[in-house]
Amino acid sequence: MTITKAELVNILHERYRFPMKESVRAIESLIEIIKGTLADGEDVLISGFGKFHVREKKERRGRNPQTGQEITLDQRRVVTFKYSGRLRGKINVDASPQPKGGAKKRKQA
Repeated sequence: MTITKAELVNILHERYRFPMKESVRAIESLIEIIKGTLADGEDVLISGFGKFHVREKKERRGRNPQTGQEITLDQRRVVTFKYSGRLRGKINVDASPQPKGGAKKRKQA
């Protein structure tokens, strides 16, 4: 299930008893601050949640999947997200720990 901006507003309104107009203003303001900071090329670090990072991608060769024709893809900026250890722990609360290097297959006799 995906949570929408409207659902975030409703959660803020219902759980924390914010007036609806204040809930909308708070969520909209937070999103605008994050967008503006990323547009300026700066990272956004939210402690206990994760870090949004702006990365520069160089110009590169690609191809049109419909025609197979080679094209040049322009340089661009992309946003990546790296989650915090606390968020990872919350998401994987029921998951059993995996050994480092991935699971190894056993040979059958």
